Amino acid sequence: MQVAIIGTGYVGLVTGTCFAETGNNVVCIDINEEKIAQLRRGETPIYEPGLDNLLERNIKDKRLTFTTSLADGIKGAQIIFLALPTPPGKDGAADLQYVLGVAEDLSTIITEYTVIVNKSTVPVGTAEKVAARLGAKLDKNLFDVVSNPEFLREGVAVDDFLKPDRVVIGTSSDRAKKLMEELYQPFVRQGNPIYFMDERSSEMTKYAANAYLAMRISFMNEMSLLCELAGANVDNVRMGMGSDSRIGKRFLFPGVGYGGSCFPKDVQALARTAREYGFDYRLVETTMQVNDRQKTVLGKKVKAYFGDSLQGKTFAIWGLAFKPETDDIREAPALELIKELSEAGASVRAFDPEAMNNVKAIFGDAVYFAEDQYDAINGADALVIVTEWSEFRNPDFKRMENALKSKAIFDGRNVYSLDKMKTLPFYYESIGRETVKK
Repeated sequence: MQVAIIGTGYVGLVTGTCFAETGNNVVCIDINEEKIAQLRRGETPIYEPGLDNLLERNIKDKRLTFTTSLADGIKGAQIIFLALPTPPGKDGAADLQYVLGVAEDLSTIITEYTVIVNKSTVPVGTAEKVAARLGAKLDKNLFDVVSNPEFLREGVAVDDFLKPDRVVIGTSSDRAKKLMEELYQPFVRQGNPIYFMDERSSEMTKYAANAYLAMRISFMNEMSLLCELAGANVDNVRMGMGSDSRIGKRFLFPGVGYGGSCFPKDVQALARTAREYGFDYRLVETTMQVNDRQKTVLGKKVKAYFGDSLQGKTFAIWGLAFKPETDDIREAPALELIKELSEAGASVRAFDPEAMNNVKAIFGDAVYFAEDQYDAINGADALVIVTEWSEFRNPDFKRMENALKSKAIFDGRNVYSLDKMKTLPFYYESIGRETVKK
């Protein structure tokens, strides 16, 4: 099948590469000439485990190509995916200018029947808006607009695409349904479902899923604060809850708040949609408020220990990305922490396996970016763990003891067990658990 992907961001690049991996001829289109040149060389502009190998193989086998020309890229395409940015505006609503702008461009160059697929996360009713833009200049028999939301988790996006839990497709066209079913069939051979539904329900499904998962995280983050006050251990509470089959184990780990490209934007957009319909969606609104508060928890713990004025203090931060196995720092809790510590007069030494260049673009020389995790703690008053990269889980504690001035660790991801920390000479404060005092 001939497929075109417009947009080579996170979703577009993973989508195009995985479709090529199943034998389709895929052209990825982007206006960024530098990025297209990089991709043609087989270099990925994002860090996503496994993507670089698939990219290299499919470029070599000539199933995956890249271009800056929209007209050339869509030539002969049976299906065109719109994988374009939909950033939140000042009012929280998703900005559709890129999606609708490309739809208008397509309306002047499509010459044969094509399925146009919204892969971007978009508000309810966007498929109709895209259809209206296309239909203003294009014969309505030459296109169908489909909603096909993505459910990719950064860090395991390739596996998520190749082995999806489910595929959601919103369309009222039998012709479009047949093409989409053919395209996705190789990914669901083990029996995972393809759910066909109307376009509006498909669009709402994406927001509903992300908002619900974000709500679970915020629930556990609030629970962790209550556990600290009540003298309970949130790890035990989590295990007791997660063993209930009605609840399940996932998304119950407390921490310092969610970030990334999806949860913050999608929860905000769903709240905005509810307001447009005059509905007071209190759970969603509260989810955002809890998350904003949770991002300040580590800073408050540090100040409670050292005092509000951190003038002359130095803090090491392990982990800058919003989660492990990605270089994505969008809405990352570490950014808020760096800002808070710096404003209080402290110096910051930071290390992350993948995200340091992205953070350096924001803070520049105001932050010392370490060569490794131990360089970060050298001479620091305390260590603050923000992202739970695997390499932080079994460190050389003796080396840490010698490097840290105050021998204090603030663990925002509960990386270490309390039993272990009680045997070591550190002041150790985590989330929703007792503090180990020395």
